[in-house]
Amino acid sequence: MHQLMDMFALPEMTLLANAIEHFINNNIPFDPEYVFHDVRGAVQGVHKSGELHAEVMKNIEHYIEKGPEVAQLLNKLVSEGKQLFLITNSEFPFVNKGMAYMLGNDWCDMFDVIITNSRKPQFYNEHSRPFRLYDKHSHTQSWDSKVTQFKKGQVYQEGNLFKLQEMTHWYGYKVLYIGDHVYSDLADPTLKLGWRTGAIIPELESEIKTINSETFKKSVTWQQGLQRLIEKMQVYDHPESQAIIEQWMKERNHLRRVTKEVFNPQFGSLFRTYHNPTYFTRRLSRFADIYMSSVVNVTNYSTSHTFYPRRAALPHEQPIHIG
Repeated sequence: MHQLMDMFALPEMTLLANAIEHFINNNIPFDPEYVFHDVRGAVQGVHKSGELHAEVMKNIEHYIEKGPEVAQLLNKLVSEGKQLFLITNSEFPFVNKGMAYMLGNDWCDMFDVIITNSRKPQFYNEHSRPFRLYDKHSHTQSWDSKVTQFKKGQVYQEGNLFKLQEMTHWYGYKVLYIGDHVYSDLADPTLKLGWRTGAIIPELESEIKTINSETFKKSVTWQQGLQRLIEKMQVYDHPESQAIIEQWMKERNHLRRVTKEVFNPQFGSLFRTYHNPTYFTRRLSRFADIYMSSVVNVTNYSTSHTFYPRRAALPHEQPIHIG
């Protein structure tokens, strides 16, 4: 099973939907599996060919929102003695174009370790693949395997997670690794090294805006109230009681649809399917210690701040209300 669960999946899903809609509207027979593989091949082909990166680099202002917030966060971390590292699958010229646009040409000096072309998720599973030193001026990489220590401001390629840990001595919960893909970025670091992890989920901002709206809060409150009434009154089996319960059920079902479709008419919330967590949310809870819509969300917190998990009532527990 292939999971579409990151920003790269958006054009893939759009192409899949458009292709299938075209076939259906024009009565063209098709095999869903072949459509999937052909679309995926096309997306990967554009990515691997360099055409996508070339287009972004040519129109960087169109694709990247520039603001002072990222630089402020990184400068704060550096000034307070934190060590920063960057691990990306992209080639250095592409990374450099975006980072220089956001942070300035000397952005490399902020990072203690910079690793490009890492080839995640293989980066997390290889044990013997060495790091290669990358020359930012000639755009070439070394051919030997003699990288034994990292130097601040230098750029390295490939390598593996275990060699990174061995050379930096970054162990366990003292490391916070932030990425935007639950599997490719976060699963292996937390499972294999015990790093703390943070997920970037841009859709979170609109989700929070929706759940904080008065209409949504009133609908959820009344839906939960109806559900408690139905659960309590279902023991009464005479016709009048059952007729009332049936009306409550209809109203409850209507509210379930309303509170789902308010996020997205087709798919509902990214985080819930009706009242249950989605598969994405369950995986997120497993592999991410914290999540946010943007990395700059942590700017106003102290670097010594601890985020504590909320205690959620299990099905056999009674919710505890304080106040």
